[in-house]
Amino acid sequence: MRFKADLSDAVRELHMTAHVVVVGAGYAGAGTVKSFENEIEEGEAELTWISEHDYHLVLHEVHRVIRKPSVESKVAIPVDDIKAPETNYIRDRVTGIDTDERRVELRDGEDVEYDYLLVGLGSSTAFFGIDGLDEHAHTLKSLDDARGIHEAVRTASQEATQNEPAQVLIGGAGLSGIQTAGEVAEYRDMHRAPIEIKLIEGLDSIFPGQDPEVQGALKKRLLDRDVEILTGDFISEVDEKHVYLGEDNSLEYDVLVWTGGITGRNEVAETDLEKDDRSNRLFAESDFQTSDERVFTIGDAALVDQGNDDVAPPTAQAAWTAAEVAGENLARAVRGAPLKSWKFKDKGKVISVGEEAVAHDVMGVPVNTFGGPAAKALKKGIACNWIADITSYKRAMKAWGDM
Repeated sequence: MRFKADLSDAVRELHMTAHVVVVGAGYAGAGTVKSFENEIEEGEAELTWISEHDYHLVLHEVHRVIRKPSVESKVAIPVDDIKAPETNYIRDRVTGIDTDERRVELRDGEDVEYDYLLVGLGSSTAFFGIDGLDEHAHTLKSLDDARGIHEAVRTASQEATQNEPAQVLIGGAGLSGIQTAGEVAEYRDMHRAPIEIKLIEGLDSIFPGQDPEVQGALKKRLLDRDVEILTGDFISEVDEKHVYLGEDNSLEYDVLVWTGGITGRNEVAETDLEKDDRSNRLFAESDFQTSDERVFTIGDAALVDQGNDDVAPPTAQAAWTAAEVAGENLARAVRGAPLKSWKFKDKGKVISVGEEAVAHDVMGVPVNTFGGPAAKALKKGIACNWIADITSYKRAMKAWGDM
């Protein structure tokens, strides 16, 4: 039976167009689709794109929706505006991957067979086993999440008074936590709403592990926006009214947002692909191949080898740049050509704090850390450049004012 199966596969590969499947519509998925479409020649392969949502979310700008829900039309881009007409699109949730049968299993539709597969499913929020956190906290991984935070903040502020302001707590002072705090502050000021904002970080400083200069610049802007910063105590437990810090302290809250970490998606938990057992993130070589040469992965779903026991960071910038090479490698795999290796090169960081921004270690800029109009314009430019890459400059320019 195995001989017959091998023969069948060989005949198929010789006489049929290869079927390439990309799952996920984040930076990894959308970027790979565009790259593959640009690289492949007509008749070489058929491309199918699968995603639970029929839009790509510009995730590093979704925090804008917390302040102003109308921004969602700028940060949620329909897949039909991204993909080529000849690319097949299936809106469905991936529930599993059968590498033996080369099938992507779907929740509602029929399984989809593949010759080559790119897994770009992104990540889920990690709650680190903190009792009550998953149950009571908002997260910021989707458009619905941003809408939910906006509605929760709006409702809480309407029920509050100047004497008893609404308490908005944000757990995790990394990139997402800082930007979330900035947007809640903008909402408060825009609506003159009675809101107090606290940003909680278990480590000793915000934006942990980064240069003290950029940490200081961000801290200054948060404090200028009346965001209280609490560092040095981890959240130990959450109930419906309180966040407990360490062993002794507790804070009341009306809205709790958790941005404290990521983990892999459950969809890949049962595959036989090599992965990190704790996070379910897939191991990949620098050419994005997993332990199965037919399956590639990038983005938050992946641990892409960078040498010296290092892996690529789970950032939009990394997924964006990896996707360009991943699409080309899928085309090379179809042709039987050698694959290209990829190494992440950090071009710097730009973080918004409401209407302001801080830029740090930006490639080609002699100043190490800066803010002001230049940083704000750079932040807008990064978002709009990505939108232009996957759609058009016209759409990018329409988004400029809200980024």
